Amino acid sequence: MLADEISEIVASSPILANLAPVETQMFIAQGRPRRASKGSFLFQQGEPATSFYIITEGRIRLVQLSSDGQQITLNYFGPGNGLGIVVALSNMPYPASAEVLEDTAALAWDRVTTRELMLRIPQLALNGMEMIAGRFARLQGLYLEMATQQVEQRIALTLLRLVRQFGKRVDDCVLIDMPLTRQDLAEMTGTNLYNVSRILRKWEQAGTVRIGRKQVILCRAHDLIILTEGSSKP
Repeated sequence: MLADEISEIVASSPILANLAPVETQMFIAQGRPRRASKGSFLFQQGEPATSFYIITEGRIRLVQLSSDGQQITLNYFGPGNGLGIVVALSNMPYPASAEVLEDTAALAWDRVTTRELMLRIPQLALNGMEMIAGRFARLQGLYLEMATQQVEQRIALTLLRLVRQFGKRVDDCVLIDMPLTRQDLAEMTGTNLYNVSRILRKWEQAGTVRIGRKQVILCRAHDLIILTEGSSKP
Protein backbone atom coordinates (compact mmCIF):
# COMPACT_ATOMS: atom_id res chain seq x y z
CA MET A 1 0.00 0.00 0.00
CA LEU A 2 1.33 3.45 -0.94
CA ALA A 3 2.23 5.98 1.73
CA ASP A 4 -0.44 8.40 0.48
CA GLU A 5 -3.10 5.67 0.75
CA ILE A 6 -2.01 4.84 4.30
CA SER A 7 -2.12 8.51 5.27
CA GLU A 8 -5.61 8.88 3.81
CA ILE A 9 -6.89 5.87 5.78
CA VAL A 10 -5.32 7.03 9.04
CA ALA A 11 -6.61 10.57 8.54
CA SER A 12 -10.16 9.17 8.37
CA SER A 13 -9.90 7.83 11.93
CA PRO A 14 -12.08 9.58 14.56
CA ILE A 15 -8.96 10.26 16.64
CA LEU A 16 -7.92 12.81 13.99
CA ALA A 17 -11.27 14.55 13.63
CA ASN A 18 -11.12 18.37 13.42
CA LEU A 19 -7.32 18.50 13.29
CA ALA A 20 -5.53 20.96 11.04
CA PRO A 21 -3.68 19.30 8.11
CA VAL A 22 -0.30 20.07 9.67
CA GLU A 23 -1.42 18.48 12.97
CA THR A 24 -2.67 15.39 11.14
CA GLN A 25 0.65 15.00 9.36
CA MET A 26 2.55 15.51 12.63
CA PHE A 27 0.55 12.70 14.22
CA ILE A 28 0.89 10.31 11.28
CA ALA A 29 4.64 10.93 11.06
CA GLN A 30 5.11 9.58 14.60
CA GLY A 31 3.36 6.28 13.83
CA ARG A 32 5.41 3.13 13.42
CA PRO A 33 4.39 0.38 10.97
CA ARG A 34 3.20 -2.88 12.49
CA ARG A 35 2.15 -6.07 10.72
CA ALA A 36 0.33 -9.04 12.21
CA SER A 37 -0.52 -12.33 10.54
CA LYS A 38 -3.88 -14.07 10.57
CA GLY A 39 -4.46 -15.99 13.80
CA SER A 40 -2.12 -13.86 15.91
CA PHE A 41 -3.01 -11.09 18.36
CA LEU A 42 -2.21 -7.40 18.12
CA PHE A 43 -2.44 -7.36 21.91
CA GLN A 44 -4.00 -9.59 24.57
CA GLN A 45 -6.29 -8.98 27.51
CA GLY A 46 -4.41 -8.23 30.72
CA GLU A 47 -1.16 -7.19 29.03
CA PRO A 48 0.23 -3.74 29.88
CA ALA A 49 -1.29 -1.25 27.44
CA THR A 50 1.79 0.00 25.61
CA SER A 51 0.59 1.10 22.16
CA PHE A 52 -2.32 2.71 20.39
CA TYR A 53 -3.06 1.41 16.88
CA ILE A 54 -4.88 2.55 13.77
CA ILE A 55 -5.60 -0.24 11.29
CA THR A 56 -4.64 0.46 7.69
CA GLU A 57 -5.37 -2.96 6.20
CA GLY A 58 -7.11 -6.14 7.37
CA ARG A 59 -9.69 -7.04 10.02
CA ILE A 60 -9.49 -7.33 13.82
CA ARG A 61 -11.91 -8.98 16.23
CA LEU A 62 -12.02 -7.63 19.77
CA VAL A 63 -12.71 -10.44 22.25
CA GLN A 64 -12.88 -10.63 26.03
CA LEU A 65 -12.61 -13.60 28.37
CA SER A 66 -14.96 -13.75 31.33
CA SER A 67 -13.84 -14.90 34.77
CA ASP A 68 -15.07 -18.41 33.98
CA GLY A 69 -13.14 -18.57 30.70
CA GLN A 70 -16.02 -17.87 28.33
CA GLN A 71 -15.03 -15.88 25.23
CA ILE A 72 -17.22 -12.93 24.23
CA THR A 73 -16.92 -11.13 20.89
CA LEU A 74 -17.22 -7.39 21.56
CA ASN A 75 -16.73 -5.82 18.15
CA TYR A 76 -14.93 -5.87 14.81
CA PHE A 77 -12.54 -3.28 13.43
CA GLY A 78 -11.17 -2.51 9.98
CA PRO A 79 -9.16 0.17 8.15
CA GLY A 80 -9.37 3.57 9.81
CA ASN A 81 -10.46 2.19 13.19
CA GLY A 82 -8.37 2.87 16.29
CA LEU A 83 -7.55 0.32 18.99
CA GLY A 84 -6.00 0.70 22.42
CA ILE A 85 -6.70 4.37 23.12
CA VAL A 86 -6.67 3.34 26.80
CA VAL A 87 -2.87 3.52 26.51
CA ALA A 88 -2.99 7.31 26.50
CA LEU A 89 -5.82 7.92 28.93
CA SER A 90 -5.00 5.56 31.80
CA ASN A 91 -2.45 3.12 33.19
CA MET A 92 -4.78 0.12 33.04
CA PRO A 93 -3.94 -3.01 31.02
CA TYR A 94 -5.68 -3.85 27.77
CA PRO A 95 -9.25 -4.83 28.76
CA ALA A 96 -9.69 -7.17 25.78
CA SER A 97 -7.71 -9.03 23.11
CA ALA A 98 -7.35 -7.96 19.48
CA GLU A 99 -7.46 -11.13 17.36
CA VAL A 100 -6.20 -10.82 13.77
CA LEU A 101 -8.76 -12.26 11.34
CA GLU A 102 -6.83 -11.37 8.18
CA ASP A 103 -3.22 -10.40 7.63
CA THR A 104 -3.26 -6.90 9.05
CA ALA A 105 -1.20 -3.72 8.81
CA ALA A 106 -1.41 -0.84 11.26
CA LEU A 107 0.41 2.21 12.50
CA ALA A 108 1.31 2.21 16.20
CA TRP A 109 2.06 4.99 18.67
CA ASP A 110 3.61 4.08 22.03
CA ARG A 111 2.33 5.48 25.33
CA VAL A 112 4.89 8.27 25.69
CA THR A 113 4.52 9.43 22.08
CA THR A 114 0.72 9.37 22.23
CA ARG A 115 0.61 11.43 25.42
CA GLU A 116 3.18 13.94 24.13
CA LEU A 117 1.14 14.41 20.95
CA MET A 118 -2.02 14.93 23.00
CA LEU A 119 -0.29 17.64 25.05
CA ARG A 120 0.83 19.37 21.86
CA ILE A 121 -2.51 18.87 20.09
CA PRO A 122 -5.34 19.10 22.69
CA GLN A 123 -7.96 18.12 20.09
CA LEU A 124 -6.36 14.66 20.01
CA ALA A 125 -7.09 14.20 23.72
CA LEU A 126 -10.68 15.40 23.24
CA ASN A 127 -11.11 12.97 20.34
CA GLY A 128 -9.67 10.15 22.44
CA MET A 129 -12.16 10.83 25.21
CA GLU A 130 -14.98 10.88 22.67
CA MET A 131 -13.84 7.49 21.37
CA ILE A 132 -13.89 6.07 24.89
CA ALA A 133 -17.31 7.63 25.57
CA GLY A 134 -18.69 6.25 22.31
CA ARG A 135 -17.55 2.73 23.08
CA PHE A 136 -18.93 2.97 26.61
CA ALA A 137 -22.27 4.09 25.18
CA ARG A 138 -22.19 1.19 22.75
CA LEU A 139 -21.64 -1.28 25.59
CA GLN A 140 -24.54 0.28 27.48
CA GLY A 141 -26.67 -0.11 24.37
CA LEU A 142 -25.70 -3.76 24.05
CA TYR A 143 -26.60 -4.35 27.69
CA LEU A 144 -30.00 -2.76 27.09
CA GLU A 145 -30.54 -4.96 24.05
CA MET A 146 -29.73 -8.08 26.08
CA ALA A 147 -32.25 -7.03 28.72
CA THR A 148 -35.11 -5.91 26.48
CA GLN A 149 -34.83 -7.47 23.00
CA GLN A 150 -35.71 -10.96 21.82
CA VAL A 151 -32.89 -13.08 20.38
CA GLU A 152 -34.13 -12.61 16.81
CA GLN A 153 -34.12 -8.84 17.21
CA ARG A 154 -30.63 -8.86 18.74
CA ILE A 155 -29.24 -10.84 15.80
CA ALA A 156 -30.94 -8.47 13.34
CA LEU A 157 -29.51 -5.41 15.12
CA THR A 158 -26.02 -6.93 15.11
CA LEU A 159 -26.13 -7.73 11.39
CA LEU A 160 -27.34 -4.22 10.57
CA ARG A 161 -24.46 -2.72 12.58
CA LEU A 162 -21.96 -4.93 10.76
CA VAL A 163 -23.45 -3.88 7.41
CA ARG A 164 -22.84 -0.24 8.33
CA GLN A 165 -19.23 -1.06 9.20
CA PHE A 166 -18.33 -3.59 6.52
CA GLY A 167 -21.15 -3.61 3.96
CA LYS A 168 -20.17 -4.19 0.33
CA ARG A 169 -22.68 -4.11 -2.52
CA VAL A 170 -22.99 -7.45 -4.34
CA ASP A 171 -25.59 -7.34 -7.13
CA ASP A 172 -28.82 -6.36 -5.37
CA CYS A 173 -27.61 -7.53 -1.95
CA VAL A 174 -25.09 -6.36 0.66
CA LEU A 175 -22.21 -8.59 1.75
CA ILE A 176 -20.79 -8.23 5.25
CA ASP A 177 -17.22 -8.12 3.98
CA MET A 178 -15.41 -9.94 6.76
CA PRO A 179 -15.19 -13.49 8.16
CA LEU A 180 -18.28 -14.03 10.32
CA THR A 181 -19.34 -17.34 11.84
CA ARG A 182 -22.53 -18.36 13.60
CA GLN A 183 -20.50 -18.70 16.80
CA ASP A 184 -19.34 -15.09 16.44
CA LEU A 185 -22.96 -13.96 16.16
CA ALA A 186 -23.89 -16.06 19.19
CA GLU A 187 -21.16 -14.41 21.28
CA MET A 188 -22.11 -10.92 20.11
CA THR A 189 -25.80 -11.39 20.86
CA GLY A 190 -25.69 -13.31 24.13
CA THR A 191 -27.26 -16.48 22.81
CA ASN A 192 -26.15 -19.92 21.63
CA LEU A 193 -25.14 -21.50 18.36
CA TYR A 194 -28.42 -23.40 18.04
CA ASN A 195 -30.54 -20.23 18.19
CA VAL A 196 -28.35 -18.39 15.68
CA SER A 197 -28.42 -21.31 13.23
CA ARG A 198 -32.20 -21.69 13.58
CA ILE A 199 -32.90 -18.00 12.98
CA LEU A 200 -30.48 -17.64 10.07
CA ARG A 201 -31.97 -20.74 8.45
CA LYS A 202 -35.46 -19.24 8.76
CA TRP A 203 -34.31 -15.94 7.27
CA GLU A 204 -32.51 -17.73 4.45
CA GLN A 205 -35.66 -19.69 3.57
CA ALA A 206 -37.57 -16.39 3.49
CA GLY A 207 -34.98 -14.84 1.16
CA THR A 208 -33.89 -12.23 3.69
CA VAL A 209 -30.27 -13.42 3.86
CA ARG A 210 -27.87 -15.77 2.08
CA ILE A 211 -25.43 -17.71 4.23
CA GLY A 212 -22.05 -19.07 3.14
CA ARG A 213 -18.97 -20.31 4.94
CA LYS A 214 -18.07 -17.49 7.37
CA GLN A 215 -20.18 -15.21 5.19
CA VAL A 216 -23.51 -13.42 5.53
CA ILE A 217 -25.23 -11.54 2.68
CA LEU A 218 -28.30 -9.38 3.33
CA CYS A 219 -30.72 -9.46 0.42
CA ARG A 220 -33.63 -7.74 2.10
CA ALA A 221 -32.15 -5.58 4.83
CA HIS A 222 -35.47 -3.79 5.21
CA ASP A 223 -36.94 -7.01 6.63
CA LEU A 224 -34.44 -6.83 9.47
CA ILE A 225 -35.10 -3.13 10.03
CA ILE A 226 -38.82 -3.88 10.41
CA LEU A 227 -37.99 -6.70 12.83
CA THR A 228 -35.84 -4.44 15.01
CA GLU A 229 -38.69 -1.96 15.22
CA GLY A 230 -40.83 -4.61 16.90
CA SER A 231 -42.57 -6.49 14.08
CA SER A 232 -43.17 -10.15 14.90
CA LYS A 233 -42.01 -11.27 11.46
CA PRO A 234 -39.02 -10.31 9.31
